[in-house]
Amino acid sequence: MKKLFVTILMVSAGLTGLEAQQLTILHTNDTHSHIDAEKGVGGVLQRQALIDSVRAADKNVLLIDAGDAVQGSLYFNLFKGAVEYPLMDLMGYDVQILGNHEFDNGLESLARYFPNLKSARLSANYDFTGTPLEGVFQPYVIREFDGKKVGIFGINLNPEGIIADSNYKGMGFSDIISTANKTADYLRDKKHCDLVVMVSHIGYDNDGNPNLVTDPEVARASKNIDIIVGGHSHTLVDPAAENPLSSRFKNRDGKEVLVVQTGRYGGSLGEIKVDLKKPRKAQYSLLPVRNVDPKRFDPRIVEFLKPYRHEIDSIMVRPVAVSAADMKNTKQYATSAAITNLSCDMAQWYGNLKLDSLSRAGQKLPSRSDLKFPSRSDLAVMNSGGVRMPWAKGVVTEGQVLSTFPFPNKFVVVEMDGRSLAELLAQIAELGSQGVSAEVRIAFDSASKKAEGFTVSGEPVSPDRLYYVTTIDYLATGGDYLTAFKKGRIVWTDTDDMCAPVMRYVTDQTGQHLPLGTDPSPRIVPAISLPEE
Repeated sequence: MKKLFVTILMVSAGLTGLEAQQLTILHTNDTHSHIDAEKGVGGVLQRQALIDSVRAADKNVLLIDAGDAVQGSLYFNLFKGAVEYPLMDLMGYDVQILGNHEFDNGLESLARYFPNLKSARLSANYDFTGTPLEGVFQPYVIREFDGKKVGIFGINLNPEGIIADSNYKGMGFSDIISTANKTADYLRDKKHCDLVVMVSHIGYDNDGNPNLVTDPEVARASKNIDIIVGGHSHTLVDPAAENPLSSRFKNRDGKEVLVVQTGRYGGSLGEIKVDLKKPRKAQYSLLPVRNVDPKRFDPRIVEFLKPYRHEIDSIMVRPVAVSAADMKNTKQYATSAAITNLSCDMAQWYGNLKLDSLSRAGQKLPSRSDLKFPSRSDLAVMNSGGVRMPWAKGVVTEGQVLSTFPFPNKFVVVEMDGRSLAELLAQIAELGSQGVSAEVRIAFDSASKKAEGFTVSGEPVSPDRLYYVTTIDYLATGGDYLTAFKKGRIVWTDTDDMCAPVMRYVTDQTGQHLPLGTDPSPRIVPAISLPEE
C-alpha cells in the first residue's frame, strides 16, 4: 500500500472538562444525481435544510458522502458532473469517497472536478500514481473535536468486473480487508485516534456474488474500526424499521462495530450521535428528507440550480411514447421484470436491424473472412443495473427515456460458441440481476441458484454451434461480473451511444401508433422435476 500520510484539521479545541464531548456524523450514499425531490421526497434543497438545522443545534458536525453521488438522472447525462460536485461544496461536505459510478466518464473527467473540491477526498486502497488523479486522494484524514481525535479513512470496491477497464486504466487497487485493518490500526496505535471511522463503497451485502467483500465482513475481521459508513448496495439500514437489518457486528475482539447505510436517492439522511468518551456506544437513526418548508431552502442552491433546471424541465415534459402498463420498481436497481425484458427486446430489435443490413450488404465477419454477417442475432443480454427509472402506465417523456437508460454504452454483437454461451447463461442465473431477450429461457435451482438448463428459440444450446449475442460494450468486456463474455469476440460495435437507438425504437413504436410494452413474464425460471414413478 502506498505510504500513509495525514492531514490534521483542527475543527474545535473546545472545553474538555465538564462539557460532554459529542460528535454528530451526518451521511449520505448513492444519491445518484437525484437533485430534485420526487413526490415530495429527497432533493438537495430539503437535504440542505436538514443539514443546516443539525449544524445549528449541534456544535460538532461531520458531513460524509460514501460515493455514487452521480449517474441516475438527466443532471448527469447532460452536464457530466458540473451540477453534483459544486453542489456538494455548497452543502459543505467534509469527506467524500468515490463510488463506482464516479468512474463512468473516466479518470480525466473526474480530474476536472475532484481536485477543486473543498472536502477531504479519501481512498486508502486506490493508488492513482501516474493517472490524472495523482495527488488528489489521501488514505485518511484526522479531525479534532474538543480535544478528541477522529480518524476517517476511505475504502473502495474492487474495480474489476464492475467498472469498465478503460475508465480506471493505470489505477492500482489493494485488498479491502487487509488495507482497512492496516489503516485503522495505524490511526489507533500510531496516531492515537479516539474514534476510527471507515467510509466505504463496497456494499452491505454482496448481491449474490460470493466473491465480493462486504461491510459486515470487514467489521467482523477488524479490531480498531468503530464505525463503518457505507454505500454501493443501496441498503436501507434503519433501526426504526419493523424488521430492521442489523447495524451492529462483533469484531474479532468481540466489540461492536456500527455499520450504517441510507438506501438510495437521498430519501434519508443518516445521523450518528457519538459520545467521544465512549465511541462504541454511538446511536444511529435516519432523518426522512421530506416535508421541509420551502422557506428554509438555501437561496444559494436555488440560484445555482436555475439554469440547469430550465434545460432539464424542457426535456422532461416532451412526450415521445405511451407505456401500455406500469413497469414498477420491484428489484434492487430500480427495475422490474417488465422493464428489464423491454430493454433486452429493444437490444434484440436493434441487433437484428443492424445485422440484417450488414448481411444484405454482403459484409464479411471480422472473425471469419470467408463468412458474411448473419441476418439476425440469436439473443440479447442486458444488465438490470443499467435500467435506472420505472415507467408508469401512460405517457412517457423524452426525459424519462434518457433517465432510464443513462449510460454512455454502445450496442455490440458478440460471437460465442455454445460452450461459452452456456457458461454466460449460467452466470446470469447465478447472479440473478441480468436480463435476456424473449428467445431465451433459463431454468435454475432455487436453492443453489445454479443453472439446470437453457434454451434459445426453443432449442437446447448446442456446444459447438456459433451464436451471435446483442449486448452493450460494458457487458461484452466482462462488466457486471459476466466474465464469460470475454470468451467471445466482438464482431460489430455501434457508432452511437445506446440512448440514440433506444430513442429510435421508442419513436418507431409511436410512429406506428403502438404503445411500449413487453411480456413481463420471468425468463429466468425455477427448474422443475417430475415425481418418481
